[in-house]
Amino acid sequence: MFVFVTVICVFVAYIVSIKFVYCRYRQLWPHMRDKIFYTLHTGGNKQFCPTQERSDVHLRNSEEKGRMRSTRSRALLVTAHPDDECMFFAPTVLNLVESKVDVHLLCLSTGNYNNQGPLRKMELLDSCKVLGIPSHNVTITDNKELPDDPTVQWSTALISSLIHKHIRNYTISLVLTFDGRGVSGHANHTVIYEALSHLASSGRLPLGCQVFSLHTISRFRKYLSVFELPVSWLLPSDLCCIIGWQQYKRAKKAMRCHHSQLLWFRRLYILFSRYMFINTFKAVAVETNSVKMY
Repeated sequence: MFVFVTVICVFVAYIVSIKFVYCRYRQLWPHMRDKIFYTLHTGGNKQFCPTQERSDVHLRNSEEKGRMRSTRSRALLVTAHPDDECMFFAPTVLNLVESKVDVHLLCLSTGNYNNQGPLRKMELLDSCKVLGIPSHNVTITDNKELPDDPTVQWSTALISSLIHKHIRNYTISLVLTFDGRGVSGHANHTVIYEALSHLASSGRLPLGCQVFSLHTISRFRKYLSVFELPVSWLLPSDLCCIIGWQQYKRAKKAMRCHHSQLLWFRRLYILFSRYMFINTFKAVAVETNSVKMY
């Protein structure tokens, strides 16, 4: 009986902690958003962590904040296949869209692994519509050198060129993509990180443009669903995006737009994946070509 009561108490306490973290996040998200985009507009490369002291999140004065918001920020999400945008990045996209950030998507393949490229293009556009990304902000690359195939090594140089061109053409200030482990370990995911890391380290990105890579976590944490939220909140990260129940329903609806991919295990993914509720990112160091004066 004692063990049963203890288990119930621990479970209730954990549920309360989830609720607390979510409420706290909703309070802090506007300040975190303002801080990161203020940093982008001023050309800095500062980092922040959701668990750090946030006494410095307020901008110096209201005039600076007004000037920052008068210029609509543009974010670029770089993915490998149709369905990546909602399977892995839905919480981030939904938060950015609701914050009036102009979100662009660059998908580097048509997802033609099973000769379904044209269908998957349409599914991607439907998904983006649900998430709030307008169709004119969606670019789908159809290049024979970038097939949807984990056994084919994509060209890092080609991907770097495509991303660099997109950043320049659309004046992108924030780039989001996978990290070096690609969440699922897919080779097409990891090579995007390698290409962006090359751009960042070689000083080819515009001044003020920042790059964030999505944390790959253990399989156990990955399938804890919303119960993983307190863990992600406590562990250090440079950007954290969390969604609530209503936003989760939109993310789920976006996933369901990819009808051709809704096999039984992806339906389970929708229910149990932590990436449907929370994204945490690490900032990629960006070098500049500015000359230092001594």
